[in-house]
Amino acid sequence: MDYEQPQSESETTPEPEASNEQNHKFVADPSSSTPTATTENPWIETLKTIGLSAVLAFGIRSFVAEARFIPSGSMLPTLQIDDRLIIDKISYRFANPVRGDIVVFNPTPQLEKENYKDAFIKRVIGLPGDRLDVKRGKVYINGKILSEKYLDEAPGQDWSTTDTETSGDHPVAWPKDGRVPEGHYLVLGDNRNNSYDSHYWGFVPKDRIVGKATLRFWPIKRVGGIDPQPDYK
Repeated sequence: MDYEQPQSESETTPEPEASNEQNHKFVADPSSSTPTATTENPWIETLKTIGLSAVLAFGIRSFVAEARFIPSGSMLPTLQIDDRLIIDKISYRFANPVRGDIVVFNPTPQLEKENYKDAFIKRVIGLPGDRLDVKRGKVYINGKILSEKYLDEAPGQDWSTTDTETSGDHPVAWPKDGRVPEGHYLVLGDNRNNSYDSHYWGFVPKDRIVGKATLRFWPIKRVGGIDPQPDYK
């Protein structure tokens, strides 16, 4: 079956940062003999509050969590265009991604060569040491069929990590043993036939993974957890 490579896609876009906290004041203890501090210029207080808020927002976004929205359909039907998500950036500091996780990652070295700069979002399918085959519309991990109930459409192209190279316009050689290397992951879009993912450009190093998509906060009618952990048994 012919399989058309998707056009260049911007996978996730950061939500604009906002920081505007109320300035909380403390009342001086009347029983204290310490002189009361003189009142500071309100403009200075406001600037300090805004500055502190910005620092806190930057710290949270850099190390704890961040918001992203989805501009493309590569993860349909699980993630819809314009969905707003919270990305957990803490978990993978203490544990490795597991099969079925939906992850945001920065462009891999191969994608950087193709001039991609924006982050991608895909589902982890292959773990370190796995060998993966796609044939007759099914994904096989180490020879066993992977049950994927989250797909609307079966993969339309047969391929394997035991092939010589990936399928993209800039093919990358698969490992000789066909297995995902240590510290790397194979990721695929849920919209399997319209996703620029690992079978085009190879594996994702763990150090490129930003975090795990955990919560959808927009649209209101679909607020909540994104996807229960798939049962692959």
